[in-house]
Amino acid sequence: MNFETIKAPLMGAVGGAVVMAVVGFSYGGWVTSGSAAQMSASAANTAVLARLTPMCVEQYNQDPNKVMKLEAFMEINSWARSDYVAEQGWSKLPGEMEADPNVSKNCAFELAELVS
Repeated sequence: MNFETIKAPLMGAVGGAVVMAVVGFSYGGWVTSGSAAQMSASAANTAVLARLTPMCVEQYNQDPNKVMKLEAFMEINSWARSDYVAEQGWSKLPGEMEADPNVSKNCAFELAELVS
């Protein structure tokens, strides 16, 4: 087989593959497995927070001392409010040993919005 006869088609195939890969990853929506895993983890975390935050707010609403506790909550610096929510147990589901810090943070934000 003569290399000169297949050189041009071979170079065209290699060039086409490179162009296809660049276009596919840049504009075609192709992603690596690492990027796909990161995107799915982020979507799962968002879905969990969207489901658990309203439950946390509802647990606050069930608290018999909620008015007194909300006053104390509002006196705390905004960066420490999620710790207060976790201490009260509002962001902890039955059977859990510890509250999820992300749920506590979102719940604190929602409770602060209730007062505003």
